[in-house]
Amino acid sequence: MSSGGGRRKKGGHEEHEEHVNHERWLVSYADMLTLLFVLFVVLYSMSNVDKAKFAELAAGLSEGFGASSAAFQGSRAPLEGAGEASTVVPIDPGANPGEKNIDGTDKMTKEQKEAIQRAVQAEDRKLASANAKAATKEAENLKEIEHKISDALAKAKLLNQVKFTINQRGLVVTIVTNEVVFAGNRAELQAGGRRILDAIAPTLVKLPNNIEVDGNTNQLKATVSYYPSGWELSAARASTTVRYLVDHGLAKNRMSAVGFSDTKPLIDPKDPRSITMNRRVDVVVLTTLNAEQAALLPAASGADSKLHTGETTAEANAKAAAGATESGSGSTPAPTTTD
Repeated sequence: MSSGGGRRKKGGHEEHEEHVNHERWLVSYADMLTLLFVLFVVLYSMSNVDKAKFAELAAGLSEGFGASSAAFQGSRAPLEGAGEASTVVPIDPGANPGEKNIDGTDKMTKEQKEAIQRAVQAEDRKLASANAKAATKEAENLKEIEHKISDALAKAKLLNQVKFTINQRGLVVTIVTNEVVFAGNRAELQAGGRRILDAIAPTLVKLPNNIEVDGNTNQLKATVSYYPSGWELSAARASTTVRYLVDHGLAKNRMSAVGFSDTKPLIDPKDPRSITMNRRVDVVVLTTLNAEQAALLPAASGADSKLHTGETTAEANAKAAAGATESGSGSTPAPTTTD
């Protein structure tokens, strides 16, 4: 029988139990450190920006997004008519305008800031040019509407009863009420007023534009008999006009009525003509432009932005033909003066 202690004899020799190696974890730890080192080397190599590839990426973004991406690629935005080559100013892709370094200095250089400013200015010029083109096109459309309304009024021999203006709101068709459209201190349409509206309604029906009717009075210390004040009288006249146009085919959701009393005189109240001219109804064909584009309408309309007699299609064609003849002859037209 063998004694304790975990020893056994075999072939006359004593054998001991296998000794456990407590340092095997070092091998696994070393393998893990090696793998981490390789990972950090790969990440570091990926973090280095390939300038050539970055320039290709920036050029691609510039083509896809237009002038606004010039700031991203650091290129000089082309100026209209400048004819100068683009200059590439490398920009740190991680830098933002106005961002500071740890020491408080700007992260972006002066050249980089100027490149961004040029890109923004180029985009502003592009937007301004688009707005001007839209305003010019809208002025032409409104002038065409004026021609159609003038044709109808001329056919009814009523063209002298209406004046036109193109302003930032659109085409303003001014109907001087006097005693032809409304009786004094009243808001019921006279036969003359109905004839004028009958002439212009068919053109208005076909338009996509919304229509606003403005009532105006010439309450120069005059007594209002049937209404508390000029506010109610002007609003009632506008509403009567709207109701008549709706009854003749215009959709309700396109119409609005506004009363201005005597707050928006057409001419100076001191002018003797103001007694009749300021007592009016304005039928406004509202523009479809946004606010920035609409602000350019008066400039795009030129002389038509002032109060004028309607021009018929025949008159417009004759004027265009005369202008083409003068242009073809090479003569210089004499300067004109607008009242």
